[in-house]
Amino acid sequence: MITVDLASSTPLHDQLVRFLRHSVATGQLIPGDQLPAVRQLAADLGINFNTVARAYRALETMGLVRTARGRGTRVLAATSTDQVAEAAGAREALRAALTDARLAGLSRKAVEELIHQEASALWTDPEENT
Repeated sequence: MITVDLASSTPLHDQLVRFLRHSVATGQLIPGDQLPAVRQLAADLGINFNTVARAYRALETMGLVRTARGRGTRVLAATSTDQVAEAAGAREALRAALTDARLAGLSRKAVEELIHQEASALWTDPEENT
């Protein structure tokens, strides 16, 4: 079930992109899976359909989905086509998250445990953990 937090300061389209990217990364969505129609998802979430369309376009630009008129939007790949840019973006996001954790007073050990837990949830295949 796709969800968004209407009270969050994070824009709704960004929330959708993050949620769907995470679903692809964790294998909850696999290549060939069809995403809900833009208007249907917008109605289900109680948001403007342009917000959903913007999120789908962003995912398409990343190479994760493809939209075909009359056929809907389907998951293309489990990884982004622009891995160099994605790695740079991931590094920056990780740096920001670590900075936030430090400013929040979390210990290094607590942060390392959180990272380990989240990584374990994403990389469930033992061969990927090496």
